Amino acid sequence: MLRGILAGLAAGALWGLVFVVPAWLPHWPPVDLAVGRMLAYALVSLAVMVAAQAHRMRRVGASPAPQGADMPRAEVFGAPPGPLWPTLRQFLAAFALSVLGFWGYYAVLVLSLSDAGPEVPTLIIGTIPLWVMVLGKPGHLRWRALVPGLLLTAAGLALMTHSVQGPGAATGAGSMGVAVDATALPDFWRGVALAGVAMVFWTAFALLNAAWLRQHGDVSITAWANWLGLATGVGTLGLWAVAGSPLAEILARPDLGTYLVLCGATGFGAAWLATILWNEASRRLSASLCGQLIVSETLFALLYAFLLEGHWPTPAQALAACLFTGGILASIKAQR
Repeated sequence: MLRGILAGLAAGALWGLVFVVPAWLPHWPPVDLAVGRMLAYALVSLAVMVAAQAHRMRRVGASPAPQGADMPRAEVFGAPPGPLWPTLRQFLAAFALSVLGFWGYYAVLVLSLSDAGPEVPTLIIGTIPLWVMVLGKPGHLRWRALVPGLLLTAAGLALMTHSVQGPGAATGAGSMGVAVDATALPDFWRGVALAGVAMVFWTAFALLNAAWLRQHGDVSITAWANWLGLATGVGTLGLWAVAGSPLAEILARPDLGTYLVLCGATGFGAAWLATILWNEASRRLSASLCGQLIVSETLFALLYAFLLEGHWPTPAQALAACLFTGGILASIKAQR
């Protein structure tokens, strides 16, 4: 259990790094930042798979390994041997979950923010940890055991949403830190509805990803992260074509080098490695406890923001952080 908790907290710490990137690239459109990160995730996944395949072939005398062959290979967490490359069915499952948890979630969130501004969508998306906690409750766990963590988390989210302006700090669930002009509200209720869709997307991703990992014990957490990365890359190309900047415009920007470095770093850390860690937590812990750990993203994002800007949190933000921490501890105690 401890290993899963630490993995979930580490995933939140890496997700929180996403909020720092816009501070270094303030003039880059949020879609371009997300596209660069997710394409980097796909490239890292492909590189790891190719390297692992080459290593496996050397171990068996340079002959291709059959799918699912029980052969040694390097894994981040020492997972049992399994397939390196997905079957068509496995790739389609990864693609469906990449829609819910990566590029599709982000696309819906951007549309929501453009229509309704940041405040209401932020509040709606911020409830994702609560929904995952409730819907992912283990059958043996009594509701009264879950209530303290649930109430502490809800109070922390409400206080944080009230105290922090903009969509960055309270969105949770791997949010993209999108900044949108709140005065431009072409269709407010459509934006609210899309925020609800985004909330459903990531809640479903958290639950279905955990269920898939439990049902496919032969697939390692690293392999599944790689397959999600490949699927995310395919979807992200479509997102870039529809909403991203033209390649010539991106290449002409003066801070292109910084963009590439930050996208590569967050693609590796906040996407690929964070997904491996989240898979580790999802396989070892109940979905309900994983939902509780999602709020660690907000805590780390605030910590990074305070360090970057050189100021202390407000009393309300400090109290919200304490409530989040208390909620995590209460949930861990309830599910021991």
